[in-house]
Amino acid sequence: MPYPALLVDVTIFVLALWVGFEVISKVPATLHTPLMSAANSIHGIVLAGAMLIAVTANNAVGYVIAFVAAAFAAANVVGGYVVTGRMLKMFKKRPAMPAAGEAPAAVNAAANGSGRKGAAT
Repeated sequence: MPYPALLVDVTIFVLALWVGFEVISKVPATLHTPLMSAANSIHGIVLAGAMLIAVTANNAVGYVIAFVAAAFAAANVVGGYVVTGRMLKMFKKRPAMPAAGEAPAAVNAAANGSGRKGAAT
């Protein structure tokens, strides 16, 4: 066996994939988006690790692996923040829509209470 360290690394990688798949598959759909948006810090650590691989690489294969790892990690970080932004937009209050035939000024007056019909002035 010429590469025992490589065999150990591949074994750890495969086990990490298996454990990650098992954990994520048990998460209910309602919790998946908040869980993934909270994982942005983990993706940031992966990006830092990819940069460390690039610094310590001493051949073309190492540089290619570091580039691929950094590209995937950066996509995860950006995608996580996009998903978080879209999720937070769902909780913002939407502006009131004017009724058909109603002028926007009347809607604004009604919103602050000064445009009530039949109110004494």
